[in-house]
Amino acid sequence: MPAVIGTAPGKIILAGEHAVVYGRHAIAVPVSKVQAKASVYPRPDLKPGVIRITAPNIQIDCNLSELSEEHPISKVFSLTKEYLNLNHFPAMSLQIRSSIPIAAGMGSGAAVSIAILKALFTFLGKPFSPEEMSCLSFEIEKIYHGNPSGIDNTVIAHNRPIFYKRNEPFQLLRVGSPLTFVIADCGVKSTTRDMVEYVRHHWSESPSKYEALFDQMDWLAAQAKNAIESEKPDNLGNLLIQNHQLLQQIGVSCPELDHLVNTALQHGAEGAKLCGAGGGGNIIALVNQSAAQLLAQTLQHSGAVSTIITTIQQND
Repeated sequence: MPAVIGTAPGKIILAGEHAVVYGRHAIAVPVSKVQAKASVYPRPDLKPGVIRITAPNIQIDCNLSELSEEHPISKVFSLTKEYLNLNHFPAMSLQIRSSIPIAAGMGSGAAVSIAILKALFTFLGKPFSPEEMSCLSFEIEKIYHGNPSGIDNTVIAHNRPIFYKRNEPFQLLRVGSPLTFVIADCGVKSTTRDMVEYVRHHWSESPSKYEALFDQMDWLAAQAKNAIESEKPDNLGNLLIQNHQLLQQIGVSCPELDHLVNTALQHGAEGAKLCGAGGGGNIIALVNQSAAQLLAQTLQHSGAVSTIITTIQQND
């Protein structure tokens, strides 16, 4: 039997990070240029229930039983077993590879979980829906992030741009005109869990200040939704700039991110902002498609350790 493969894209948040944790709207889009890939192979040479895990990106090469019960990969298997009411898994090997940068705000954790879930369900002959993949991976997101908003698992499972508010039905976005972004990694690693806890601490000390900032971000997300769905998103760039300024006020930017945002704006980007939890990771810069490659090179010359060019295509 050949390998059964599950894949999932990365993601970027265009508007509303952190505010989304506090009940405001956010916009997220998938990034198919980077992918998590899970390959499941039958292993008749192993005892029933033995599962061999290989994940070179995170230096794992062991049996599933050697991982702690709270390890995210272990959690994928335990949730799948419970959800499908299985007595045990057949013997198998699982290989995990990902081109999604880790700790860079691109949803690497959710993408790996969803890729494994897809591969497992297919291997076991069980149909699945995007909603099921999203709900199961959300439970695993709690391990990574502590208090996840749910936006990563939702956009990655559905593989469509979304307008999202916690505990409300999300909306699939109509993209009125193609949008090209350069994603640039500033080289500083940061975990979503740490940054969410940082914001929560400061919110608890100054709730009125932070609630006002979140309200402004909510308004910007609504305006960005209108711009994305229009055929001429002329003001989207300015909305991204305003969003970055609010994220600076929240305290989640850093000098490396600010430097790349300013460099992008000085070299032809229509708008730019940090992307994700902050403290490091990536910026995104909205740019004319014809100028994207030059901007990516400029950002690398200015300190970005890597860049990705992605285009969100027009849809119905």
